[in-house]
Amino acid sequence: MSAIEVENVPAPALVEALKLLETALRASEPVPVAFAAELRASVERGETEVLLARLNGHPAGVVLVVYRLNISAGGRFASIEELQVIPQARATGIGRVLLEAAVKRCAVRGISYLEVQTDDEAVAFYKACGFEAEPEVRVLSRSGTISPKPEA
Repeated sequence: MSAIEVENVPAPALVEALKLLETALRASEPVPVAFAAELRASVERGETEVLLARLNGHPAGVVLVVYRLNISAGGRFASIEELQVIPQARATGIGRVLLEAAVKRCAVRGISYLEVQTDDEAVAFYKACGFEAEPEVRVLSRSGTISPKPEA
């Protein structure tokens, strides 16, 4: 049986987790230095947690959990910003173990709402892990450089 271990990655040790994300999401192109510094600072402030899964001692998956304030709830909520498992380790349970670790981290922080935005391909996975669609919620976005509105 394969041994899966999950660790909470401290800010100074983000290199392995970032490398895995860069490979999965950026065709191995490094994230900009300034972004890596922002991520480290966010982890140091406790706004973001990075959990790294190891399969038989080797990095195999990562999840980023971001904690935010929510005015209507009068407290914090959490979101899964990324959950990636390397292709050769898929279907081993790593994704589920990472998601369960994220849920436990939320419980430790007293957070009762965890959300994820995902593509159609991963919906069945999240539903199998107990997540439900939010029928009244729609995600809208605005892309490109967002500039302040010019003054009249």
